[in-house]
Amino acid sequence: MTSQKLNPPAIAAPVGAYSHGVLAPATGQWLHVSGQIGVRPDGSLGSGFAEQARLAWENLLAVLAAAHMDASHLVKVTTFMTEAGDLKDLNPVRSAFLGEARPASTLLIVKALARPEWLFEVEAVAYRA
Repeated sequence: MTSQKLNPPAIAAPVGAYSHGVLAPATGQWLHVSGQIGVRPDGSLGSGFAEQARLAWENLLAVLAAAHMDASHLVKVTTFMTEAGDLKDLNPVRSAFLGEARPASTLLIVKALARPEWLFEVEAVAYRA
């Protein structure tokens, strides 16, 4: 059995590309992915929000691939941004990596991340039956 997306008619439909809840069976493999930031494999930081977001998503998908998973296995994604003005640049990047996947999702605009030059971070939980 695969995970089941939950968008009950008793509440408003999701306002974006996510599901209100994702129900996964008790058996299977769970992967918790630490917050990924916009750094390249050599450790250099991407310039600007859009590049950092793209690199962070690439890093997240690389961790999924190492577990023989892809975006379709995502159950929950939490995104952290430091500037609300960058929201316009988020959806194109996010959509490019999620495709038709609709994990549960939370987006937070925070004052800062662990380092002031970091503009974006994404963490996730994935499940494979």
